[in-house]
Amino acid sequence: MRILVLGSGAREHAIVKALLSENADHEITAAPGNAGIALEVPVVALDPTNGDVVAQYSIDNAIDLVVVGPEAPLVAGVADKLRTRGIPVFGPSKAAAALEGSKTFAKRIMDEAGVPTGKAVRAGTIAEAVAALDEYGAPYVVKADGLAAGKGVLVSPDRDAAIAHAGYWLQHGSVLIEEFLAGEEVSLFLLSDGHSVLPLSPAQDYKRVFDHDEGPNTGGMGAYSPLPWLPEGFIDDVIDTIALPTIRQLASEQKPFIGLLYCGLILTSTGTRVIEFNARFGDPETQVVLPRLVTPLSGLLFAAATGGLGSLDRPEFSSDVAVTVVLASEGYPEDPVTGRKVTGLDRVSDVTIDHASTAVSGDSLLATGGRVLSVVALGDTFSAARAKAYAALDQISLQGGHYRTDIAEKVS
Repeated sequence: MRILVLGSGAREHAIVKALLSENADHEITAAPGNAGIALEVPVVALDPTNGDVVAQYSIDNAIDLVVVGPEAPLVAGVADKLRTRGIPVFGPSKAAAALEGSKTFAKRIMDEAGVPTGKAVRAGTIAEAVAALDEYGAPYVVKADGLAAGKGVLVSPDRDAAIAHAGYWLQHGSVLIEEFLAGEEVSLFLLSDGHSVLPLSPAQDYKRVFDHDEGPNTGGMGAYSPLPWLPEGFIDDVIDTIALPTIRQLASEQKPFIGLLYCGLILTSTGTRVIEFNARFGDPETQVVLPRLVTPLSGLLFAAATGGLGSLDRPEFSSDVAVTVVLASEGYPEDPVTGRKVTGLDRVSDVTIDHASTAVSGDSLLATGGRVLSVVALGDTFSAARAKAYAALDQISLQGGHYRTDIAEKVS
């Protein structure tokens, strides 16, 4: 197949690698890609949020499948432009992508579908936000209603910090004040063709910037898969009580969800609850889920895009475990310092490197964003995979760069 992957992060690098691993003579292009992706497949400098441009490029180059990586093109309606032109696309419409683009919309869908989630109040003013914060009490949970690149959520015992966070995001739209839910978090990806769903392997990510879950939320500082501590029947339960009711509710509203339903879940003392939905592969979880995938990814994505998931078996995964650790720039997530050299990648072995924010300048590789790259290691055990990942990070240099040292530390 001729496949176009939209995006420029480590998630897209992982998708490209998974497609290449099939050895199926695919012709893969990424737009706009990054320095690491460009070492593996051709990249083109087009705007992935411009649906007309993406559609015309796909027609001109006889693209068989477009895979949308990040959320911004989905919320901008790029998938709609492609479908209108008859181009198979893995990614939901603008209407269905509101499941990620608007937390208020997502809460309504969950309520209509009877999906278990936490209580929440939408606030459009600081007075409404303060009243809701005082109603729910500490720990306080404040979420930006729209897209926020993983930085719109605050969970804190500090009331003043919660009010300040609400005030900041109210400049950009409404916020949700939610009840605090305690428990282990799980990321579960489900492929959907608008009617059927197929689950991928669960993962757990680390959202806080520093060890021991301290500091502000980020887009993700690391992840691991699988989750050996999950209760038996967990995936089936999520499909029956969360994924399918959500997909069916969207279909009933003429907003079929075609793409990747990311279920951000928490295992509370009273059962599994939805923390959030996303409308695309998560980052950094994709970096640990796809390397373990045995079933060819291209067939799964094409079946979802063309309505054929119902005839497929559940995807198979290897018995390996996977750990990824994110190397971030100094100052991330508040004010990352960019333009510094990344060195030492030629010295690492027994791991893979998924580039996130990198570019080549002359003979130098430069960090161009907050999360720079993901080091991904596979092993028979989590301790073995962890050892490989951190040994590789010891060889990589980035002035001011930082990473968590406790990824998958407590799992065995």
